[in-house]
Amino acid sequence: MSKNDFIVHPGSPASLGATWDGSGTNFAIFSANATKVELCLFDDRGKRETARIALPEYTDEIWHGYLPQVRPGQLYGYRVHGPHDPANGHRFNPNKLLLDPYALELRGDIRWHDALFGYRIGHGREDLSFDRRDSAFVMPKCVVVDPAVTWGPDLRPNRPWAETVIYEAHVKGMTARHPGIPEKLRGSFGGLADPRVIDHLNDLGVTAIELMPAQAFFDDRYLIEKGLTNYWGYNTAGFFAPAMRYISPGANLHEFKLMVRRLHEAGIEVILDVVYNHTAEGNQMGPTLSFRGIDNASYYIQGDDPRYYFDTTGCGNTLDLTHPRVLQMVMDSLRYWVQDCHVDGFRFDLASSLGRDRDRFSPSATFLDTVRQDPVLSGVKLIAEPWDTGANGYQLGNFPPGWAEWNDQYRDTVRSYWKGDQAILPDLASCLTGSADRFDKRGRRPWSSVNFVTAHDGFTLADTVSYNDKHNEANKEDNRDGHSDNRSWNCGVEGPTEDEAILDLRDGLRRAMMTTLMLSQGTPMILMGDEVGRSQGGNNNAYCQDNPMNWLDWDTPAPREAAFRDYLRGLIALRRSRSLLSLPSFLSSDRLRVRVEWLRPDGQPMEDGNWHDPDARSVGMWLRNDGESLLVLLNAHFEAVPMTLPPPDHAQHWTCLLDSATGALHLRDAPVQSDEGPALAPRSVMVLEDRP
Repeated sequence: MSKNDFIVHPGSPASLGATWDGSGTNFAIFSANATKVELCLFDDRGKRETARIALPEYTDEIWHGYLPQVRPGQLYGYRVHGPHDPANGHRFNPNKLLLDPYALELRGDIRWHDALFGYRIGHGREDLSFDRRDSAFVMPKCVVVDPAVTWGPDLRPNRPWAETVIYEAHVKGMTARHPGIPEKLRGSFGGLADPRVIDHLNDLGVTAIELMPAQAFFDDRYLIEKGLTNYWGYNTAGFFAPAMRYISPGANLHEFKLMVRRLHEAGIEVILDVVYNHTAEGNQMGPTLSFRGIDNASYYIQGDDPRYYFDTTGCGNTLDLTHPRVLQMVMDSLRYWVQDCHVDGFRFDLASSLGRDRDRFSPSATFLDTVRQDPVLSGVKLIAEPWDTGANGYQLGNFPPGWAEWNDQYRDTVRSYWKGDQAILPDLASCLTGSADRFDKRGRRPWSSVNFVTAHDGFTLADTVSYNDKHNEANKEDNRDGHSDNRSWNCGVEGPTEDEAILDLRDGLRRAMMTTLMLSQGTPMILMGDEVGRSQGGNNNAYCQDNPMNWLDWDTPAPREAAFRDYLRGLIALRRSRSLLSLPSFLSSDRLRVRVEWLRPDGQPMEDGNWHDPDARSVGMWLRNDGESLLVLLNAHFEAVPMTLPPPDHAQHWTCLLDSATGALHLRDAPVQSDEGPALAPRSVMVLEDRP
């Protein structure tokens, strides 16, 4: 069809995006500063532009029109006219095909070419110049979608926070190497829906899977030119569309919904890692893909000089969530994933950027207040990464009620303690009891602290005990990228070894760290593959490695790894079976009839001087209420430490539930007399129980 063959009605500004109503499609797009918006339709392959239609109406800064002939499956994009005045923050260029910010599906991928940029690359005036080449031939296209799907009786697990154990995973990395999954499903949402993958998660005992970015993103040009990819996906180009690389051949976006339903059937919640702080367009020298060409001055926070961006993300730009239409887009996106796709929560990347007005962060920022009062979003799990790269960006503990936060201080403390650093006991005690010094305010609960020892960013658990230094050479940045402060210890040999004594030491440290994690108040999170010793070869910033370095190996694990997996499974089961390990309130709460007492190795209460003794590396934590009593003994010394036990309240003797030194769990046939006390092995944890 040509443009003249289309009937165009005014349509409605009420529903942004391309909305199929069963009879035709309404198109609506926000731009406050445009002078004209053209809808471009493409053939089925996205190669040829078949029609270019000016949207006829402009209402409340929304350009809109209704086309009765347009059906689901139609490919489209936009061209937006307006001033090309970068010095004043306007970067309109109708030669560039633009993605609809509300597109539910994208077709194709970016093919990097200089035509994607709004300025002439290499021109002396840089981004102030103007490029007249059409970018449509190297751009993906948006797809008109019928979002209807039959969910059937999809029941959300609605896991209480106190029961939650999170497993951070990557869609492709989780399934790319699974030999039992059909090849075309490996690395896809469909692969994650495979019963064998879900059985693995259930067998381990986790209650939620936190998926690294699954919204539409592209590989950066500089990575492609190096032969690398943006594997992690923290480079969002569309906040409603799933990443097409995770949809298997012949499937569509409903594959994501099938995955969610299958996980729900197994009682596992789905949490999405989302990036609303910046977009894939980068700084003023980046490409023009969507927001920049639609209305740069509205979507992004401008610098003091409007030619440049105010950047708190380290990625070149920052979305302006104080703008009502930008805020609406983010809120509409979040509600779409909850209501239409049934996800159970979100982890917000660089969330401090979402709660700031330039240099000032506020728990009552517009976005945070808007989410808090929203009847849909206030009922799902909300997790903040409580920092960004801007001034005053570190905000751990400062997010409002209803939010949980990644606690990187927990990670650093636990790693430091188990590698034998001095003066760690006060911080360790805080970590074990939910980091109340950070989170016990405004009625927040211990679950607000998402505790982790490893995450996608940094060493895996196996690498934490195998490397002193990062080894990021494969990233082709001369090992300059990634953190240098890893709080890691190689146990005497850098990297792989066949020395049985070193392997035993590494296994013991892994067990001690995971035991600490599962015995701590708060919400535990484990990293994909840590249960079977996944290593990245010492790479602590594997964001660009789409290869076995990042993929979970599903081969039958070696005996050591099988034993560690079984131990971790038992740890999670122990945590879930003992109410004292996941308390609903902080220990200081008057509502909680639980007492905590800290003990020295001689069985006497810890005193101020003991806490600040730089050589003190052993402590006992005694949790008890009227019917349950747990004694957690920790020893980070390189030597065994005799522990004198207090007399139990209820039974004749203590029962050993766990000994991380040997990997033994539930030793009910191993009574421990209080007058004897165990010799606590080097770098180990023991848990004793007293029940009537």
